[in-house]
Formats: sequence, C-alpha cells, structure tokens
Amino acid sequence: MTALFRLQRDADLSTRNTFGVAARAPWLLEVNDAGTLAEALDLTQLHELPVLMLGGGSNLLFAGDAPGVAVAIRAHEVAIVDERGDHATVRAQAGADWHRLVMWSLDQGLCGLENLALIPGSVGAAPIQNIGAYGVEVGERIVAVEAWDRTARQPVRLDRAACAFGYRDSAFKREPERWIVTAVELELARHAAPRLDYAGIGEELAAMGISAPSARDAAEAVIRIRRRKLPDPAVIGNAGSFFKNPIVPAAQAQALRDAHPRLPVFPGDSDHTRKLSAAWLIDACGWKGAREGDAGVSAAHALVLVNHGNASGLQLLDLARRIAASVRERFGVALEPEPRVIGADW
Repeated sequence: MTALFRLQRDADLSTRNTFGVAARAPWLLEVNDAGTLAEALDLTQLHELPVLMLGGGSNLLFAGDAPGVAVAIRAHEVAIVDERGDHATVRAQAGADWHRLVMWSLDQGLCGLENLALIPGSVGAAPIQNIGAYGVEVGERIVAVEAWDRTARQPVRLDRAACAFGYRDSAFKREPERWIVTAVELELARHAAPRLDYAGIGEELAAMGISAPSARDAAEAVIRIRRRKLPDPAVIGNAGSFFKNPIVPAAQAQALRDAHPRLPVFPGDSDHTRKLSAAWLIDACGWKGAREGDAGVSAAHALVLVNHGNASGLQLLDLARRIAASVRERFGVALEPEPRVIGADW
C-alpha cells in the first residue's frame, strides 16, 4: 500500500530546482494522493506554516532558503473525463509531467497543446505561471483548476474566469500562500488546425519538408526550435526564459521601433499596448553569452540565465537585476522575472 504522504525535515532542495542552486526547506511534504492533501496537512500540523508549491522546479529561483513547508504533489494520473462531439476534456493531476501530457494528448488524437511542447515542469505549475509559447497560453485551454484553498481549508474547483489568467500570471501566482493546485482540466479538440502564425514555426516546418502540417508536426517543429535555442536544464542549470516580454503603451513601442527598426514588436493585452522582445533588448545591451563566475547568460538565447556549476541563487539574482537595470537605462523599459524569486525581493 502506498503511503499517504512522506514528511522530511530540513530538506535539500538543490535537486528540486532546475537552476540547481543550493537551498533548503524546514519541511518537505510529498503527497501521493491529492485527495488526501487536507489529511496530510492535518496529520503533520503544518496548516499554519508558509507553503511553497514544488513542481518541476523550473519556475523558481532560490535566492535563499524556503520558509515553512515545501509541498510536492506526486499524483500524476491523466485521463479523458468527458467527450462532446469534436471536443474532449482532459483531467491531469498536478504531479504529471507537462511535456508528457502534451505528447499523450497528441497520441489520443487531441489538438491544442502542441505549441506548448517541451516546456519543462509539472502540470500543477502550468496554471500558476499561465505558461505560454509560440502564440499559445495554457489559460486558453483550461476549463477549470482544482486546488486546495488554505484560507477556507477546503478543496475548490475554479473555472477559467476565476483563475484570472494574464500574461504569465494568474490568481494562483498573485496569492501563492493561499492555493495548492491539485489538478487541471483542459478542453482539447479532435480536429483543429494548428496555430502556425508565430515567428519560426512556419520556417521550421518548411525546413522539415511539411506543407500541410498536423498538430503533431507543429509539436515536432516546436521541439526542434526549443532544443536548438534553449539549453537543457539536465546539462546546464537554468529556468528557461527568465524575463517576461515587457508590455508597454503603443506609443512607446512605436517610438522605440522608430529608433530601433529591428526591435520585434507584438500585439499587447489591449489595442493600446504592445509586447516587446525582452531577448532583443537584453542582446542589444550586450548580455548574451555573458558570464560572471558561474552565473551567466546563455550564448544561445539572451532570455536564459544559466548556472555554469556553483552559482548561488543570489549571484543569479544580482546578474538578473543588473541586466534589467541596463535595459531600463538604455530603452526606458522595465523587465520582470518569470520565475518566482524565493528568499529575496526582485
């Protein structure tokens, strides 16, 4: 019989973050069945302590040790729970691997997640960050998120509107001490044209010799691009894209584009805003490939901070702050981190 949970004191978290930086937590609670999370918290008497949700560790930078209790949901069941004509609802528990879910959905003949292939991390982290890539955000596909509400001390099911998704943002990210995500429901289609209008996908498919791509072809194109541009956390510590693409007023974006014609500019979150390429801004400031001790910036992609071996979280955070300061000084644009910073303020 599988144990309800596993509780460890003074836990090492260095292997639980993809930067690979040293960090510890007073308590680590691993829950094997999300349905028994409340019981596990009651039995361990950890209800009142600060909580840090651990998934794959790709959305965290430990600039210090974690307070309270780190919680990892190990349940990873994935299943189709409803089918209506051309659409199906998939329920995935928080401990499932995100990329495996994407590939599983394609094996079931379901479309909609292909642009999000090879994003590291767990399903439980996906709605918190509202992960996105190549023109698609997971919030577009989510029907509901199941979570434990620490304030009400009860399980809840939040529909898409209640999740309050924004660009790399959500209700869960805004109140991290309140929510423990336990499962996600996604609505996927059996027959839908893949979204191919984001820069790079069409060119990659053409290089693959594919003129009428399927959803699986689109996923393969995304996987090839990501493997070529982004370093593998198993080889060198990183958390993928470290900075959000900044959203600025349309007039400011136009002025920057006039001064820097090569600056990529995308639609923003309204008719009055535009999204700028953080990678371009950072590269233009000369940071791509920079290294200071073991803290550095990937030579392949300016958005990716890397740990060459023994960098501390504080060293990586200091580098990130100076990158952001240089972008603000040159372009008047503020950068914000995608990962959650633990142990320090941004």
